[in-house]
Amino acid sequence: MMDVSPLAAKPPLVLASQSPRRVELMTEAGFAFEIVLPEVEESHDASLTPEALTVENARRKAVAGAQMRPDALVIGADTLVYVDGIPLGKPKDMEEALQMLRQLSGRAHEVCTGVYLAHSGGAQGRGLHGITHVIFQALTDDQIRAYHTKVNPLDKAGAYGIQECGEMILSNYDGSWTNVMGLPMELLKEALAEFGHVA
Repeated sequence: MMDVSPLAAKPPLVLASQSPRRVELMTEAGFAFEIVLPEVEESHDASLTPEALTVENARRKAVAGAQMRPDALVIGADTLVYVDGIPLGKPKDMEEALQMLRQLSGRAHEVCTGVYLAHSGGAQGRGLHGITHVIFQALTDDQIRAYHTKVNPLDKAGAYGIQECGEMILSNYDGSWTNVMGLPMELLKEALAEFGHVA
């Protein structure tokens, strides 16, 4: 149970992300929120579990945002794709994007999104995470390139977006669909409700 005593019954809600998918998910869920874009250095510590690494990066974003807006409840999030326990972030170019989908082709992988809710200027907060198991179709290089002509992979962990032309690459998944998009909304709604934010 979160300690909500230091806060007003319903503090302003702030999303520390410029991800259009996270903005879309929050808007579709019916939340009223503002956006701040704190500059933080993300951790790339491969010794951390997917849960620990994504929550740590989410915490850094949320705390930095809460320092900018100490009156608010600030949401930070971080999503990584894991295959064989190795994290795949955003590709640096189209060639790396192609290599990433080659690696995921015909296989199962995990998508982990860490979320952190920071308040009281970042002095207090809570982390949570979601994990979704995703299985890809077997893909040829031509199929991958065709997909990347329709979907920009460069701003997406693992070089794909499940919500965009997913039928071209996806075989099956188990878990939260929104988690793969960048926010496990089922978990986040429960946490926000404790602060009076009900969609």
